[in-house]
Amino acid sequence: MTTGDQPAGDQTAGQGQPSLWNPFANMATLAGHAINIVGGTGSTVVDAEGREYLDALASLWYCNVGYGRTELAEAAAAQMRELAAFHTFEFYTNPAAEALCRRISDLAPLDEPKVFLTPGGGSDAVDTSGKLARAYWRAVGEPGRQIIISRSHSYHGMNAYGTSLGGIPMLTEAFAPLVGQVEQVPWDDPAALEKTIELLGDSKVAAFFCEPVIGAGGVFPPPPGYLEQVREICRRHGVLFVADEVITGFGRVGKWFASERFDLDPDLIITAKGLSSGYLPIGAVIAAQRVAEPFWQDGSAQVFRHGYTYSGHPTAAAVALANLDLIEQEGLIDRVAALEPVLSAVVAPLAEHPLVGAVRSGTGLLAAVEIAEDARVADPALGARLVLAVREQGVITRLLRGVALQISPPFVITEDELGRIATAFRAAFDSVLT
Repeated sequence: MTTGDQPAGDQTAGQGQPSLWNPFANMATLAGHAINIVGGTGSTVVDAEGREYLDALASLWYCNVGYGRTELAEAAAAQMRELAAFHTFEFYTNPAAEALCRRISDLAPLDEPKVFLTPGGGSDAVDTSGKLARAYWRAVGEPGRQIIISRSHSYHGMNAYGTSLGGIPMLTEAFAPLVGQVEQVPWDDPAALEKTIELLGDSKVAAFFCEPVIGAGGVFPPPPGYLEQVREICRRHGVLFVADEVITGFGRVGKWFASERFDLDPDLIITAKGLSSGYLPIGAVIAAQRVAEPFWQDGSAQVFRHGYTYSGHPTAAAVALANLDLIEQEGLIDRVAALEPVLSAVVAPLAEHPLVGAVRSGTGLLAAVEIAEDARVADPALGARLVLAVREQGVITRLLRGVALQISPPFVITEDELGRIATAFRAAFDSVLT
């Protein structure tokens, strides 16, 4: 091993730099100082120095069944012994992909939907949905419907479509414009959505992309009545309603899908993270009958000319199936529902801290602690220092949109561990206050 290839946790001055370019990182300051995570069990991960951290994030919202689940490793190994990989383009399929799509179809709050598997995280699924929305309207003879609307504070991944739809300027400004015919409305204003559709014209709007709970934008549960109103607006104007459930899908809000909890009846559901709990990359776009019909009906010549090398990857599909088995067998979705009020109760007192502007919780195992605006203005580095201070307390969190600390733990977290997260947050805020 050359010095340049040593693990980041082993780097010291004069030994050269690592080769790994971390996403969303200032490599000028990070190189040689990264935290090298080498293992994990339950809700806890361990670094190369042997220090344990309670993961308040489930990594990036996804490790729902917790770390160290050998059942998923065994599912991968068993599938690899039979068929590690084979493509699903055109006429090919495999038992694992077929079984997973049937399972997702049965779980989804839609009547006999069709499932298009994607190979990576939610970004691939978002791009698939954006292209499918436009392809659908062409297939039904309305090619003018090309505009897609999203919301401020929204996050839809980092592929071209997702970046274009994103509502967090710091993540989009360096790349814009990418995909054209994209519009944005305030995240909490149904009237603004209807006005925008009317100004653009029904015949030009293809779809509205909506996170039922805004995630990376700061964990914003939907305002009362908001989702019902925007769903009805889309229905009235014939606009496809796309529920981005990359974060909320597969149990995060105490139901299999947020679309079920909020009775959304979407036209498309975008999923990824929780589908495999991150043990292997995989995503899925779930299409209601309305969207699938032009491509599936007898005699149709329509082809959705889109896909990825690893779409329907049999090993990833087998792991996803095993992950869904664990969620069902261990009653983890009911556990999320039971822990929802516990999480709210332990984080609520943080709102009294002078450096806290708001605490948001109450929708499954999702919460955010927003830093007071005056404190952020007075000290622009405060958020980053708080993340480090929380880690010094043995808990991993991250900064969302530069304003709030994220809480989205694995479903297997205990009540005591939820309390530890809140205690660590308070200690961190106290440490930067003094």
